[in-house]
Amino acid sequence: MASKASPTQEMTFRFCSSSVGALFAETITLPTDVAKTRMQVQTTLKYTSLLNCLTTIKREEGLAALWKGIEPALVRQVSYSGLSLVLFEPVRNGYSSLFRSKEGEPSFIERLLAGGTAGALSITVFNPTEVVKTQIMTSTTPQTMFGVVRRVHAKDGILGFWAGLVPNISRTFLVNAAELGTYDQAKSMLIPHVGEGFAAFLGASTIAASVSAAVSTPVDVVKTRMMNKAGDETAIQYKGMIDGLIKTSKEEGVMALYIH
Repeated sequence: MASKASPTQEMTFRFCSSSVGALFAETITLPTDVAKTRMQVQTTLKYTSLLNCLTTIKREEGLAALWKGIEPALVRQVSYSGLSLVLFEPVRNGYSSLFRSKEGEPSFIERLLAGGTAGALSITVFNPTEVVKTQIMTSTTPQTMFGVVRRVHAKDGILGFWAGLVPNISRTFLVNAAELGTYDQAKSMLIPHVGEGFAAFLGASTIAASVSAAVSTPVDVVKTRMMNKAGDETAIQYKGMIDGLIKTSKEEGVMALYIH
């Protein structure tokens, strides 16, 4: 009979498996991330849709441009996903100890808080990789990781790599709350009508993804713009997340916050 894996072995396995999965997923989906990022930072209408953005980048900059920023993107995704997964269980257990005196399954609220906290801690550590990734993706000329690092550090110092951190953390919490909370609620409402099968899970997932995008996209737009302006002496900086939301909606209209 095989011996049970130790907590350390289980944590190592979760980290490695999640990192490999994140690496493949990020590589495949990076072109859409490049297009989304370009559309989020544009203040005049150059790209009219996701497809138009992808084809324009390919035509003007070449096919390889659709994978701009792949190095920091892979570092960010593998590290963030792995660390979030590793942190989730001990954070969840910590919330369980804090909120409950008796043993039992963690509550939905505890899982929700644990997911948000683990994500927030991880994204805080790896925010610099997002700053570098964003600036490489939005540039129409070739950029290197070290070139961006030097420019940001020369202008804003070490804190420049944590530009957009508050909206980044806010987005993480919003995504977790919307996806987990909406999915659970939608599934419970659909099951009486369609049964506890594929239709219920597909419907709940679709609703959760739509709600998550609706509540997190405005913050994501501000986050991307703040990161893209780090180290730029000529850029008009936002004072913070709220200032970015207000200025964007006032100057470009509310729908500018839903560019994705």
